Amino acid sequence: MRLRTPLALVAAAALTAPLLVAAPASGAGERGGARSGRFTVTPLTFTVTAGERRCTVDADLYRPRGVDRAHPAPAVLATNGFGGSKDDAATAAIGKIVAERGYVGLVYSGLGFGKSGCLISLDDPGIDGRAASGLLDFLAGERAAADGTRADFVVEDAPGDPRVGMVGASYGGAVQLATAADDHRVDALVPLITWHDLVYSLDPNNAVDRTAGGREVPGAAKWQWMNGFYLVGEGQPLLVPNLDPSRINSLDCLHFVTRACETIRTLNSGRYPADRTRRMLEYARSVSPVSYLDRVEAPTLLVQGQADTLFNLNEAEATYRTLKEHGTTAKMIWQSWGHSGGMEKPAAGELDLAKGDLESTYVGRRILAWFDRYLRHDESADTGPDFAYYRDWIKDPEHTYATASQLPADRRELYLSGDGKLVDDPARVTPGSRTYRNGLLPTSHSERSVAGMAGLPDPAPYDTEGTHLGWTTAPLKRSVEVVGAPEATLEVHSPRAERAQRSADAADKLVLFAKLYDVAPDGKQTLVHRLVAPVRVPDVRKPFTVRLPGIVHRYEKGHRLRFVIAASDGAYGGNRGVKPVTVTSAPGDTGVLRLPVT
Repeated sequence: MRLRTPLALVAAAALTAPLLVAAPASGAGERGGARSGRFTVTPLTFTVTAGERRCTVDADLYRPRGVDRAHPAPAVLATNGFGGSKDDAATAAIGKIVAERGYVGLVYSGLGFGKSGCLISLDDPGIDGRAASGLLDFLAGERAAADGTRADFVVEDAPGDPRVGMVGASYGGAVQLATAADDHRVDALVPLITWHDLVYSLDPNNAVDRTAGGREVPGAAKWQWMNGFYLVGEGQPLLVPNLDPSRINSLDCLHFVTRACETIRTLNSGRYPADRTRRMLEYARSVSPVSYLDRVEAPTLLVQGQADTLFNLNEAEATYRTLKEHGTTAKMIWQSWGHSGGMEKPAAGELDLAKGDLESTYVGRRILAWFDRYLRHDESADTGPDFAYYRDWIKDPEHTYATASQLPADRRELYLSGDGKLVDDPARVTPGSRTYRNGLLPTSHSERSVAGMAGLPDPAPYDTEGTHLGWTTAPLKRSVEVVGAPEATLEVHSPRAERAQRSADAADKLVLFAKLYDVAPDGKQTLVHRLVAPVRVPDVRKPFTVRLPGIVHRYEKGHRLRFVIAASDGAYGGNRGVKPVTVTSAPGDTGVLRLPVT
């Protein structure tokens, strides 16, 4: 594995900035209490206590015309994605959208971004969540902004309990769950394209059972995404006039909380000594919804992107299932766009927050109905089915979404034959063994994580000969629609990996990458949304199961489905040392691929 440090990734920052820092909002001049036809916008600042620090929060209050103490309205609270501010086009648009619908909007710059103070703490419930609770106090009329402004015009469910929803994407999505976990005054949530578990997001191990020797086995670090975020955070301006000093931590960790920097350093080191790894896992989980979802009671509409190698569909599914298990009202939509290429230009008919038009899109209408139902208590508002997903093979924008009462449960099994075929009958498996070996440098390419967002070319995915194994179906006799997360049960042989099995450093364990291609009749391969499943095999001496990222994809008639395991991937950390891998197949004893099909 090549060690990659943040200081060596200045180029990555240049690629990442266009993704994470959105353009200024159009109409941003409507400030200083300025009036539009239907609402006013008033800049406000607040002093909040967040963790061990007190800092300022920069916000804009969107107040619909005619809303006052005698005619109160529900409110919507929103904040920006990572690296942005309240003035981003999409974030500012939320304030305008909700105000035009008659809601009071309060849009603020997240802690450590824009002109807000405090350190970047990765949406920690005790810091970012607590700061958001301070803004709820304002909406409840219990505290004033710095200029004395009070909100005595928000509907209350009880004294001190404003009726308020939250909406936002990515970093502005997780903060909703972090707030609602401990402040049950929040009445409705709409988190878009956000995470469930930062351990999985930044250091994924897609083995279903990730334990060995009583310890969790870490994954393969997403070094491109991870360091892009790190550099954007550390690159926050130091010389801005009146910069809140609470945004400065130390010389070796400028703007993040210390444990966030420690986590990045551990992942960049390429080593996983037990104590440091345990500390990293504990911290990343503590700031993730996985650790506090059991306390979230607000009805939640989850919207996740199918084109997202940062926070894939599995994250939303895990949040959805957990909320449902704890009795929280939850519904889920899988839309077309996420963090990966194309986010700035949603497909025709897809939600584009920056344009501020929700009524014209399926997802937008669902969001508006969610707020009408849980903020206006409009019993006639149709919040839609429990599950909906976008189908890119349907060209009519009015019919691209399919709906269901639950995720597809049917599974189609295919078997890995020793001759490289993927067959639908275990009796057709041909006995045989094949071997690949990794190099010291990455030999497979899935993506440059932020190239598409920066407007830069990204080479088509590829796997170098001799460094991967593939199994391919015969041409399909009819189309197959896969909706959900495929799984594969595998058994591999690697004497060098077996010798390293007892190492005290989990980084010595075998790493491989599973993925699915769509092979057209002319031989052209497409890696669906460039998604891969890194696996650090917990115990190479035993069979293991891999859960791939969820997809929504139609394999057309005449196409072939190809399942690949590769030795490396340039977007991720990989093996330490060369570890040849052999896969053996025989009838009744072979790997199995399970596809969730409709």
